[in-house]
Amino acid sequence: MPTITPFLWFDGAAEAAAEHYVSIFPNSRIVQITRYSEAGREQHGQPPGTAMTVEFELDGQRFTALNGGLHFKFSPAVSFVVHCKTQAEVDHYWEEFGADGPVEAQQCGWLTDRYGLSWQIVPDRLIDLITDPDPGRADRAMVAMMGMKKLDIAALERAAAG
Repeated sequence: MPTITPFLWFDGAAEAAAEHYVSIFPNSRIVQITRYSEAGREQHGQPPGTAMTVEFELDGQRFTALNGGLHFKFSPAVSFVVHCKTQAEVDHYWEEFGADGPVEAQQCGWLTDRYGLSWQIVPDRLIDLITDPDPGRADRAMVAMMGMKKLDIAALERAAAG
């Protein structure tokens, strides 16, 4: 079976972003950095020595970051979900993403980091609550989630309970 690796396009921040991400997640590392040389500079426009690609792993999931220039930008149409078991994990990841610069908090546990990449910091408990066999409980949890930025497990449970 082929391996699928998310490939992320940055405008000069690939190495800094990869370093930031590996500092956030356990069991993570920079695997390899390929640097631009003078060859092809008329096409790529990057100074020699600048990171071209940065291969990194976040808890075993491989990613590649590319310094490709300002041609493309991230959008929330693609995001990465961080599944959390506890509120402490939700709080930890929310704070860590903001440690390297401001984040844009969005509805329902989404945030956009300083590099423009969207993340969803989601407690596993949320899925239990919004898929509850009791439609009233599920609906109340969904309404509560829609009004939150950083998700609060206790508040979601209180809402589900009515």
